[in-house]
Amino acid sequence: MAHDDNVQPLPHESATPTVPGVAASTVPASPAPTTAPTTGSSTKGSASYGASDITILEGREHVRKRPGMYIGSTGITGLHHCVWEVVDNSVDEAMAGFASVITVMLLADGGCRVEDNGRGIPTAAMQHEDRRFNGRPAAEIVLSELNAGGKFGEGSGYKVSGGLHGVGVSVVNALSARLTAVIDREGQRHELEFRDGGTLSVPLHVTGRAPRGRTGTTVTFWPDPTIFETTEFRAETMLERFRMMAFLNAGLEIRFTDERPDHEREGTPETTVFKFNQGLVDFVKHLNASKEPLFAKVASFKVFDGENVGEAEVALQWNTGYYEGLHSFANGIATIEGGTHVEGFRAALTTVINKYAREKALIKEKDDNLGGEDIREGLTAIISVKLRDPQFEGQTKGKLGNTSMKTLVQKATNEKIAEWLEENPAEATRVIKKSLQAQQARIAARKARETVRKSATFGGGLPGKLKDCSSKNAPECELFIVEGDSALGSAVDARNPKVQAILPIRGKILNVERSRIDKMMGNAEIQALISAVGGGVGEEFDVSKARYHKVIALCDADVDGAHIRTLLLTFFYRQMKPLVEAGFVYIAQPPLYSVVVGKDKQYLKDDAARNAFLAANPTKKYEFNRLKGLGEMDADELGDTTMDASKRTLLKVTVEQAAIADDVMSVLMGDDVDSRKQFIVQNANDVRFLDI
Repeated sequence: MAHDDNVQPLPHESATPTVPGVAASTVPASPAPTTAPTTGSSTKGSASYGASDITILEGREHVRKRPGMYIGSTGITGLHHCVWEVVDNSVDEAMAGFASVITVMLLADGGCRVEDNGRGIPTAAMQHEDRRFNGRPAAEIVLSELNAGGKFGEGSGYKVSGGLHGVGVSVVNALSARLTAVIDREGQRHELEFRDGGTLSVPLHVTGRAPRGRTGTTVTFWPDPTIFETTEFRAETMLERFRMMAFLNAGLEIRFTDERPDHEREGTPETTVFKFNQGLVDFVKHLNASKEPLFAKVASFKVFDGENVGEAEVALQWNTGYYEGLHSFANGIATIEGGTHVEGFRAALTTVINKYAREKALIKEKDDNLGGEDIREGLTAIISVKLRDPQFEGQTKGKLGNTSMKTLVQKATNEKIAEWLEENPAEATRVIKKSLQAQQARIAARKARETVRKSATFGGGLPGKLKDCSSKNAPECELFIVEGDSALGSAVDARNPKVQAILPIRGKILNVERSRIDKMMGNAEIQALISAVGGGVGEEFDVSKARYHKVIALCDADVDGAHIRTLLLTFFYRQMKPLVEAGFVYIAQPPLYSVVVGKDKQYLKDDAARNAFLAANPTKKYEFNRLKGLGEMDADELGDTTMDASKRTLLKVTVEQAAIADDVMSVLMGDDVDSRKQFIVQNANDVRFLDI
């Protein structure tokens, strides 16, 4: 059974995309909530508890014992986090102005190599009051000791850095079966090697002269298979990350090569190169490529505050769509919860657009000002700030807290956007006209929104077709969303009525990616979803008022089911995003086949599982029953495969990179058919039966 942090392929890495731009992690079967264990239960510890029971784990030993504390998980996300840590060091060299090219290679033997042309890790012996470090080469300490690095203090080698904790590459070393480093510095090439979780096996030594003019660091590591659940890197996930890094660092070239065996590939592995000389402007153009821009120009500005050692860069462009795509970063780290830089930008944008509209008489004197959400409808914007001492807050440490950055961004946005509006009056008029249309749609939708909000927030007026559970304790409650009445009967019979609710939806729900709020709020199926989940909708959605902490899309294991599932997840991502961010949205995995083995019936998820079964049982002939749909399963089958908490496997939907999610969602669910076809053809394993 897979662990709950074993992240499954992103949609572009699986045959049937499940949700645009988000990862799905497998949640194993788990029993329904039970009462606390009684005295004598095996969950109790020893009655003896004294000084002898205290264990002290230091350095690498602690990392290997509790890897999740450092890299998040031992699944695929944690594996990739190791790559990010090493690459971030090279990006820091680029931000400091010393590196221009970073090369990443996935080696045929399972290793990952990261090379840059920066200054090279210092190799001289350390002069340190602690005798454990005194006299040892700096490179050896940086690669093996936690809390050692060049990113601390006023006199550090970096003004700004994405990796501020000083545990990055040393943690990777502790979680690797082997790690080597080649350092070109001061005309000489140095090498050293660690094995078995950071044990120095080959001390730092000079192997000869560095190639002429060459400086930089090359780190190669092989993840420890005794630590990680998988050591198989996913190239597409890495490519997306590297593209974003290149966008955020104008002029930086990132090269990626996958040298692992590929039976479908002939000849030399291809190298993908990312380099964007316009940086954030190119980023905005990329995100709007599958949309219809309101105009061709991308507004951008960059300001520097020397006193507080900080800079802010912004690029923005509106499109004809209905959703805000505002993505923010601090020192290259995605601030998914926003923060002071986002607050400053939003406040200034609302002020400056309204001021311009009043001055040009585009808003009548008696009319209300445009709301911030009206102005930001269809806006794609990137805010990237760099500062010496970022303060991160929030549940996921994804929110910037530096107040000085709010002042810097707000002042710059007021000044620079005001100038841009004056210099581009035709574009400014289009923005304001679109904002006025959004305002009218918001007013038109208010009545329906407030009706739904009242029922959702105060618990009244739940949809009549909802078969609710008896428990009102949200953390234990689950909502299954099923396709139509055919699956409803079996689901109701198979459920645990105390904690499992069933909501049938009819057909394919409205594609909210292509619909404005007024049209969406008038849709009966959308209203039923909003009422059932609770907490409201859109910017007013309050996840603390959600009635269920598991909202599960239970759709057929076919193309139509995948389409319905994607429509549902598009709705949750666009209109109840905190629900996704909280980890409350799941995907059920109904099997495609069943087979009788002896007296037992086994269920197989898909064709790949069927082929694996045949490979494991080559000498016998088995008869496979293709399960046509949830509506044709009886209650026992449905319970055994998808609803029984002690047997099922769910996929938890999580947002890993909001900008990537926004981009992929626009491609899959937007109006650009050519982009969607190209995306699916490039990324799906088998697209013969997909309706594109």
